[in-house]
Amino acid sequence: MIEALKKVPRHIFVPEKYRKYAYVDQPLPIGENQTISAIHMVGIMVELLELEEGMKVLEVGAGSGYHAAVIAEIIGERGAVYSVERYPRLAEMARENLRKAGYKNVFVMVGDGSKGLPEYAPFDRINVTASAPEIPKPLIDQLKDNGIMVIPVGRIFQELKVVRKRGEEIVVENWGGVSFVPLVGEYGFKD
Repeated sequence: MIEALKKVPRHIFVPEKYRKYAYVDQPLPIGENQTISAIHMVGIMVELLELEEGMKVLEVGAGSGYHAAVIAEIIGERGAVYSVERYPRLAEMARENLRKAGYKNVFVMVGDGSKGLPEYAPFDRINVTASAPEIPKPLIDQLKDNGIMVIPVGRIFQELKVVRKRGEEIVVENWGGVSFVPLVGEYGFKD
């Protein structure tokens, strides 16, 4: 995970006016009232996902593409990241940033991430980069058996949760307080 964080050129994923802060461990604005997550938070989430080479991963909230690039670095060329972004301008920015950085196994789409991408399911892992009011059922349904989802939950007081699917059993672990932008959509917060 640390090697992946070192390899991904974060400055490519940060808007020009914030480039001098690209390697400062803090969230930065990327437009549309959204942020690129702090480096340590990306590391924590990636670690909790227990990624392996060749996995198929759903990312909810492409942002500028940085988090997807770190995941892509770990799962390798045989793996794939399907990323959903609700803002068309950010989706286009993410695609361009990923292209510049050389990632060919990340596919960015515009849509309601709270509903996931059922047409590409099931997923080995799901990474949600915005806070939901509760764990969206469509995302649980799209997770493979023995799959893992990492998702922040809550509006003001948010908690990072690790969801493990074991057959019909869903096990949820709490990993502490976090601060993310809200997940907006049918199974998220309303605009």
